[in-house]
Amino acid sequence: MSVPVAPGRLPVLGHTVSMLRRRHLFTALLRNHGDIVRIDLGTMRTYFVTDPRLVHDLLVTKGSSFRKGALFDRFQPVFGNGLATSNGEFHQRQRRMVRPAFHRNRISHYTATMARAAADWTADWRPGQVRVVEEDAQALAVTIVGQALFSTELGERAIDEVRRSLFIVLKQGMVRALSPSFVQKLPLPGNRAFDEAIARMRAIVLEVVRGWREDGVDRGDLLSVLLTARDPDTGAGMSDEQVHDEVMTLLVGGVETTALALAWTFHELARHPEVERRVHAEVDEVLGGRAPTFADLGNLVYLRQVVNEVLRRYPVWFLMRRTLAPVELGDAALPEGAEVIFSPHALHHDPASFSDPHRFDPDRWSPERTALIPKGAYVPFGAGARQCVGNLFAQTEIAIAVATVAARWRLVPVPGKPVRVKFTSAAYPTGMLMTAVPRN
Repeated sequence: MSVPVAPGRLPVLGHTVSMLRRRHLFTALLRNHGDIVRIDLGTMRTYFVTDPRLVHDLLVTKGSSFRKGALFDRFQPVFGNGLATSNGEFHQRQRRMVRPAFHRNRISHYTATMARAAADWTADWRPGQVRVVEEDAQALAVTIVGQALFSTELGERAIDEVRRSLFIVLKQGMVRALSPSFVQKLPLPGNRAFDEAIARMRAIVLEVVRGWREDGVDRGDLLSVLLTARDPDTGAGMSDEQVHDEVMTLLVGGVETTALALAWTFHELARHPEVERRVHAEVDEVLGGRAPTFADLGNLVYLRQVVNEVLRRYPVWFLMRRTLAPVELGDAALPEGAEVIFSPHALHHDPASFSDPHRFDPDRWSPERTALIPKGAYVPFGAGARQCVGNLFAQTEIAIAVATVAARWRLVPVPGKPVRVKFTSAAYPTGMLMTAVPRN
């Protein structure tokens, strides 16, 4: 493919439907055309950043010169004005108010919820039983995040509604985000399902919020933190509407990442017996048969390396930013309002940053090898001022859940039933059938 050079020395690529269908290959190959490649997506001109150090500049060094991009504008009906979509001073204010919910002391408290939910998940397993692991992982992730958010009886109803509606929102929300704006107005089944799911979740979340306002009791859950938070400058709290938006952000952001990571972790452990053996040996030595705690994570060193490697192998496809003013990024002068794209998936599979990048290798996260990874090459939760506020919660949840299961069970793939993968915002496994085998 010939690539003409645009003014400012940026290579320019058009796009075709066939290219976007092969999007992971397409984004991975962009690095061959330069550190920043201009791509015209229909009438929208975008700049795709392929160099990890420039991604670090985009997210961290010059992060204040950017806001969320066009992709996040499309998610406004889902997140409202939550942390994922808000910008500027309002975003900074909200982040200050939400951050205490994810302090290490709070996460240590939630660890018991994580371990208990994982133990309950496996309580009714039977030797030889075939599990649909991606469905189990989704249910477990919803339970953990839901119980951390809502601790009341009404909260249990909210969790049930999240189980019913959230994955409709995730699936159809990404379809909407990647489709022309007129598509969401068509009377399509997917549009109706999305609108109904959003309406149901909105109603139950606001009902829980109003119920909390009436009781006014701090129950130690995430919702209590949001409702008691105060702006340190003004002393003002959040409105019910804003609490709803932040709850939706935490649900959508917290469930998808951890559900996918859990499913792929058990898949990779089954594919790599030596990795699985090392995880089991470490879990046995550290836990000795008891439930894991937050303090144990410091000793579950190899397990955390496995989690890092899963997050490297199975991240989101791409993210976007928009320039607030003219910005110099590397050798490129980007105009105000420019849409900038980077792909965590492409960055995480760049052979210049990760040797043999398609090989599952937890040892690449040993301290001596981690030190060699360039800044911006590993961004499963973003970076800088807009890094996912719940990143430590998610990493803790994955490790605690895997440790709890691995202490008692192995999951073995069903012969002749290969896992199918559907790429939307990330790699979704379908038909991940695995047999539950007791370790003892």
